[in-house]
Amino acid sequence: MNRNLKDGLNFISKLNAKRAFNGLQLVSSYYQSKLLGKPYHSGMPMSISIEPTTACNLRCPECPSGLRSFTRPTGMLKQDLFTSVIDQLAPTLPYLIFYFQGEPYLNTSFLDMVKYASAKGIYTATSTNGHYLTEQAARATIDSGLDRLIISIDGTTQQTYESYRVGGKLEKVIEGTKNIVRLKSELKSKTPHIIFQFLVVKQNEHQIEEVRKLAQELGVDEVALKTAQIYDYENGSEFIPSIDKYSRYKKNEDNSYSIKNKLLDHCWKMWHSCVITWDGKVVPCCFDKDAHYVLGDLSKNTFKEIWQGEKYNDFRATLLRSRSEIEMCKNCTEGTKVWA
Repeated sequence: MNRNLKDGLNFISKLNAKRAFNGLQLVSSYYQSKLLGKPYHSGMPMSISIEPTTACNLRCPECPSGLRSFTRPTGMLKQDLFTSVIDQLAPTLPYLIFYFQGEPYLNTSFLDMVKYASAKGIYTATSTNGHYLTEQAARATIDSGLDRLIISIDGTTQQTYESYRVGGKLEKVIEGTKNIVRLKSELKSKTPHIIFQFLVVKQNEHQIEEVRKLAQELGVDEVALKTAQIYDYENGSEFIPSIDKYSRYKKNEDNSYSIKNKLLDHCWKMWHSCVITWDGKVVPCCFDKDAHYVLGDLSKNTFKEIWQGEKYNDFRATLLRSRSEIEMCKNCTEGTKVWA
């Protein structure tokens, strides 16, 4: 059976009547809101991202974690906060991403949290730079029940790889990948579904075919080519690819750059998903990396109180009225991966 089909069927297996009905409520309320131009919301999120940590071992130049440029505090997600969130959401939540900023494997409780969510029948995913996939960690990853493992690999040679993954070692990523692939086979486990994520920048765009070949050689299930978000893109950047297909930005006649996509006054993410920071702040989506738009605090309110609260609905109303009023939306692109 096709590996991607297996992964899709695995996700579908997490759905039950309650989760499916919740999804229908979300879709219905989203389209009703678009039609009427004012927020109407019914249901709980279908997907959440939760942040194991803001800490990272690398220094990637377009990443707040890498640049150590956060104004919000750095820390580790505590297991009691996590279990509280999952206990509140598990009945209707089919999909959970253990990632926002930072390197998840730096949180020593990370895989225990994966195991807890997996036991609730939730599809679990994470994204890692691959430097901590020792044999022991790889075995624990498989034992945790993690469904999807995204490994960032932005080059097929050390020179190219470190041009973006500053401080990283390609050999460690490859070694970690080999560990997880081998142990997955030895333990006869169907999961995790392993994805190589290749962030396409000008320095590595010539290695796209090489990363596909490397993935095949190593036994990786899938390759995802991801476009790069550039923070100060207007005057160009050394990282903007020359291959237009893989760039979020277009060059204008005056040599300035602008984002390709239209800023439409709606956003599906505000109806079906959200992000929770390591310290329990609820923010709208993954573009709010420094948590400028905090919509609630789980140390003070339940998730449902926040999700259906006035502040969240005011934010949704702003989107429907004029998305350009929200600063982070100006550099937003939906669908930024090309599955290969």
